Amino acid sequence: MRVLLDTCALIWCALDETQLTGTAQTALESLDTEVFVSAASAWEIATKVRLGKLLGAVGLAAEIATVVRRLGFTELPVSLDHAQRAGLLPGSHKDPFDRLLIAQAQAENLPIVSSDTIFDDYRVRRIW
Repeated sequence: MRVLLDTCALIWCALDETQLTGTAQTALESLDTEVFVSAASAWEIATKVRLGKLLGAVGLAAEIATVVRRLGFTELPVSLDHAQRAGLLPGSHKDPFDRLLIAQAQAENLPIVSSDTIFDDYRVRRIW
């Protein structure tokens, strides 16, 4: 299985917090699961740390590539197709980070590990 982490799920994994459900944890721990982390999540974490909205993730923002590799996750760059899809997504959801994750999940046919039900509105399979 291949899955995409949303930003909160990445933070919880990286900071070893127990916010993930058993279903999400099982999917992530399976040896058969390839876990992708979007470049959009790095952008979101760095932005929120800079704005003082995510002070608990200062170290993660500074070392995100190293942390992602240490966790055995795979980087998912943002392509032109992903950006175009995000910009063209219907609906009034204004969060640019979520819109990019939705577009990537759709384009790459990846379920997303997330507690956020907004992904359901965009026909993205959500694991939680």
